[in-house]
Amino acid sequence: MLATTPDLPPLITHLGKLHGRMSFAWNGEDNARGRICWHRTTDRAMRSESHFWTTVNYIHHNAVKHGHASKWTEWPWSSAHDYLRETGRDQAACIWRAYPLLEYGALWDD
Repeated sequence: MLATTPDLPPLITHLGKLHGRMSFAWNGEDNARGRICWHRTTDRAMRSESHFWTTVNYIHHNAVKHGHASKWTEWPWSSAHDYLRETGRDQAACIWRAYPLLEYGALWDD
């Protein structure tokens, strides 16, 4: 999630509670108590235009990275559908090439 907030600590607190409730529910449905459904939340200020667009690419590519989909558009909960409609596929492809992931986020899910 990429968000703007004037007060970060309450947002992180609420996200932590949401993660806890969702993980508990999902793990119960899958009979997998203790499994990690969510990884860490971090505050990371966007440091440049490049950082912003690489983050947008990372967010849209995350379901593909984790094997939940083979294309951005196959993940039904992705904002990629709106992004591609608003940005256009050609422009999105230009942004993907201009701001590649490389090693961005490589160790986040460890």
